[in-house]
Amino acid sequence: MLITAIPAFAQKQKGLPIDFPNKYAQIITAGSLKEKLSVIAGPEMEGRETASAGQKRAALYIESFFQKLGLLPGTTGGYQMQFPIYQDSLVEAILKVNARPYKLDESFYLNIASAVNGTFEVKEIVLASYGIVDSVHNDYKELDVKGKWVLILEGGPSTAAPTDGKNPLSTTAKVEKAKALGVKGIFVMTSGFPRKTVSETKGRMYLKKPPTDPLPVISVSSDVAHELLGLNPKQLLESIKNVPLGVYKSNAQFTINKRTLLLQSSNVLALLPGTDKKDEYVIITSHYDHLGKKGKDIYYGADDDGSGTTGVLQIAEAFARAKNEGNSPRRSIVFMTVSGEEKGLLGSEFYTDYPSYPLAKTSVNLNIDMVGRVDPNYKGDSSNYVYIIGDDKLSTDLKTVTDSVNKNYLNMELDRRFNDLKDVNRYYYRSDHYNFAKNGVPVIFYFNGTHPDYHRPTDTVDKINFDLMSKRVKLVFYTAWDLANRNEMVKRNIALVK
Repeated sequence: MLITAIPAFAQKQKGLPIDFPNKYAQIITAGSLKEKLSVIAGPEMEGRETASAGQKRAALYIESFFQKLGLLPGTTGGYQMQFPIYQDSLVEAILKVNARPYKLDESFYLNIASAVNGTFEVKEIVLASYGIVDSVHNDYKELDVKGKWVLILEGGPSTAAPTDGKNPLSTTAKVEKAKALGVKGIFVMTSGFPRKTVSETKGRMYLKKPPTDPLPVISVSSDVAHELLGLNPKQLLESIKNVPLGVYKSNAQFTINKRTLLLQSSNVLALLPGTDKKDEYVIITSHYDHLGKKGKDIYYGADDDGSGTTGVLQIAEAFARAKNEGNSPRRSIVFMTVSGEEKGLLGSEFYTDYPSYPLAKTSVNLNIDMVGRVDPNYKGDSSNYVYIIGDDKLSTDLKTVTDSVNKNYLNMELDRRFNDLKDVNRYYYRSDHYNFAKNGVPVIFYFNGTHPDYHRPTDTVDKINFDLMSKRVKLVFYTAWDLANRNEMVKRNIALVK
């Protein structure tokens, strides 16, 4: 049975009803949030990039705060759940055609993830038009490309048809098709040289070690493409139809030297044990990592997601005060700030792969990611709203609880416009709650929407609306209090959608 009205939240003390949720929610103030966020999103944290020194300083700050509250370590190894991260680092990339050297970004570039260490001698290349294979085209139909290098052009005809829901004109789709045919490597003639942005020397981060045998894919300028085939540039640029497909003699050498770095990051967890239902859990999360530094610019990440992380800390303080005064919740509360969100939800993925507390006994995940700003496109009361995402996806309980506690305490505008899984922004899939949801744990994601400072160095503390932020954080606290004290765990009665 749902707990909805204020008297149901209250407990009795000396015969009088005490509204404990409201009492402890008053610990969540604009001033206390600003004090903590000024540290988390301060210059000494250097943007908190995953596996960086700044991220590790932020982790220590969060751990120290949990300790001061008297919360228990959230893992058997302490407050920090360490996890490995792999990252490719490009040392050098050299391309020579007919003994002529070409420079990275001026005439060619590559994706580090598809870079294979070694020196490759290219003595012949198969010209395969646009490299499209779909229900309309098969550019490889008359070509034997197994074990050979191929050259394809970016883009393609407008008659190309989507295959398996993928755009057949994308380089990713073309590479998948070529790999299935057993090609040795791919050159892609691409526009936009010289490139305006310098290639990254470090690739994306992974929880699992990248494969050692990816397919080499090198994007080249039209001049290099013609040089590779020994053609006059005008032959290929006028129309691919005027150039015979097939095998061309070539004289190219391509050298790649990259290292795979083993890095370390951590989630920071603390436990507040429950009473009669202490073996069931409410997990409150945020991500404390951000984008770090680029040159001299610090990406402070005050809203993304310093605001959510500060919210978790302040909610932890409110629950700790309740416990210290003899009003512990029935279920255990896990406060978890994760790293690696900006790199692909890595920290929460690691946790759900190796959970400290059984996912089957996790009643709900309440995830806070960006709650300190105002969406400039919001059409309602911009001083009193929050986007609610996911509370209707796995359980019929959550929406009712959210609406109830909001009506009883805050009367905010709860905007669910991004709840549709077909929403083009895909917010349901883009923060750490998703790793819980895909494992069947009911979730609620609290979000303020994006703004012009999103993922920019200008996402700073001075632009946070702390009064509005405190309302949103209180909503999470009230919801957590309800879900931690109700008689039954949240029902899981809606089919899982991945």
